[in-house]
Amino acid sequence: MVKNYPKNEHYRRVSLDAALVARLDRYIADRGLRAGDLLFPFPTFSPAERQLVLSPPVADVTEPNQAGRCYQHGTMTAYSMGRCRCTHCRAAYANYRAMRREAGLDRPAAGRPVATDGHLPRYWFRRQVWKPALVAAGIDRPMRFHGLRHTHASWLLAGGADLQTVRERLGHDSLRATEKYLHTVPSSPDVGLVALARIRNQAARGSRVAERTVDALRA
Repeated sequence: MVKNYPKNEHYRRVSLDAALVARLDRYIADRGLRAGDLLFPFPTFSPAERQLVLSPPVADVTEPNQAGRCYQHGTMTAYSMGRCRCTHCRAAYANYRAMRREAGLDRPAAGRPVATDGHLPRYWFRRQVWKPALVAAGIDRPMRFHGLRHTHASWLLAGGADLQTVRERLGHDSLRATEKYLHTVPSSPDVGLVALARIRNQAARGSRVAERTVDALRA
């Protein structure tokens, strides 16, 4: 039920944070998903549901057009007269088209069919999930979803993960492909000393725990 990974077309198992696993468990329970169900299937919309793609109220206005006029974001006038293509104005246009289709005034009246194998299509995810998430996070510069992959690798290395671990999580065929992320690792003469101190402290803590355990058993 998982798509082939595009790098080398095979499935992989990776460890997940316990908090993320707990959220997935709640997600599965809330939706009553079974063993053979997709976690994130492509939703099916009825014509009535299509018009619920509403634009949130926005107090800001567009940049002046050639006539020097400004329009409120999230309106059809901002989309058509102001030539604004922000998330809110595009949502207002989509809502307008959905209502026309619902009233039978536009073609196709029921909406265009979406060719999907059950998984979320890439373009739908980008428009309906990824871009709204960027807006909600206040990120106003271009950002690709693939950038999360690079961030994940950089954070792993910066946190002390070895290249082999990062290679397995990213699905690289060789370590050479993973080595390009090494430039994100902080370089300092003290990095080696910090790493050595960390492992020695861990060993010391382990020894103290072992000693306390033995003392407790003797008592």
